[in-house]
Amino acid sequence: MTLEITGRSAADIADSVRALIERGALRPGDPLPPVRNLADLLGVNRNTAVAAYRQLTAAGVVVTRGRGGTHVADHAVVPQEGYASDSVLRDVATGNPDPDRIPDPMPALAGMAGRPVLYGEPVIDPGLERWAREWMTADLAPADVHLTITSGAADAVDRLLAQALVRDDAVALEDPCFLTSIHTVRVGGYRPVAVPVDDEGMTVAGLRAALDEGVRAVVCTPRAQNPTGASLSAQRAADLRAVLADHPYVLVIEDDHFSMLSRSPFRSIIGPGHRRWALVRSVSKFLGPDMCLAVTASDAETADRLAMRLSPGTTWVSHLLQRLVLALATDPDVASDIRAAGTHYADRNDAFAARLTALGVPTVAGDGLNLWVPLPVPARDVSEQLMRRGWLARGDEFVLGAASADARLRLTVHDLSDVDADRLAADVAAAVAAAGGRRSPAGME
Repeated sequence: MTLEITGRSAADIADSVRALIERGALRPGDPLPPVRNLADLLGVNRNTAVAAYRQLTAAGVVVTRGRGGTHVADHAVVPQEGYASDSVLRDVATGNPDPDRIPDPMPALAGMAGRPVLYGEPVIDPGLERWAREWMTADLAPADVHLTITSGAADAVDRLLAQALVRDDAVALEDPCFLTSIHTVRVGGYRPVAVPVDDEGMTVAGLRAALDEGVRAVVCTPRAQNPTGASLSAQRAADLRAVLADHPYVLVIEDDHFSMLSRSPFRSIIGPGHRRWALVRSVSKFLGPDMCLAVTASDAETADRLAMRLSPGTTWVSHLLQRLVLALATDPDVASDIRAAGTHYADRNDAFAARLTALGVPTVAGDGLNLWVPLPVPARDVSEQLMRRGWLARGDEFVLGAASADARLRLTVHDLSDVDADRLAADVAAAVAAAGGRRSPAGME
């Protein structure tokens, strides 16, 4: 395989590798020769081989894994959040909010349009900016805060990483991790570094190890971490800030996706002296996924770079949408509905956790839309058993590395009726028993 790579220039060597991949001679995951070996075999300068691999990496054709070498990129599809549209099973892994708990936008639509917006005007609607500044700055230690509007949190994180990183840069991600974050990092060609999450959030030892590995960005969920439901304790947040104090130019992105619905206080890992940072809050969990809008507060340089990717009239967020979000977010009745929704999610998750615990599957509800259920057997085995009982669940898809080897299952149960909740809880207990080769408790089959 090595001898089939040809070329004397970096461009020719890169073209040769591309051709081997296109013909199927090299497949996803296959290793490429070390730079020194390739240079010796082709009789070229080592820098020429380095440049060829750099071109291939920038194009997303190969990935570099440090001491693990260079490999052909694997473009396998990453699982996505939301409904599995191609399944006949009852999907209890959606991660969706309850549609009945999303405020009706119709009363706000009639009076919020205002004057037309033209090319060249500010990206952020002035009314929304005033409200958002108060919403964001109350929880931030840095005094100099700049705001940007994007089309949702995933769009914000994607743009934030793109303005700071190049392909194969390392990014610290929580493990287990939100599927959209995994997808964003892999599609961007960055290298995910797993940081374990426990009951108090991202671990200190895990973050320290990731920084020692050279990560250039950290993506953290301060509360209602998806899928675990963990929220940072005050001590954990302080310890993480202390670790990051020695790395002020590492980009820290906080995704506070559950902000207005959370039953946990917001605790930031961004210290007052950190130089590259961003706090992202979307409205999708409490105003609905179709409200594709997120507010990003950041340092001045990050805001400037982010703004370069939001051209007025082309990639900005519609001012009509911004005004609708403002009208809803400042409506006292809507605010009351949002608080009620947060209580609903917490109560339904607590109730389902109690059901599982009573059936021999001890579970404690965290914060957020989902339950993260600990299992005594592999999650994949339990998922397969649940499929036979008509349910679709998820578990292993959220795991990045061996650090989160404990078997868990993510369930979205807040929209189930009591009858369906009882049935699912019984089926989970039966699935655990069947996957473990034990006899199911009476009445569960």
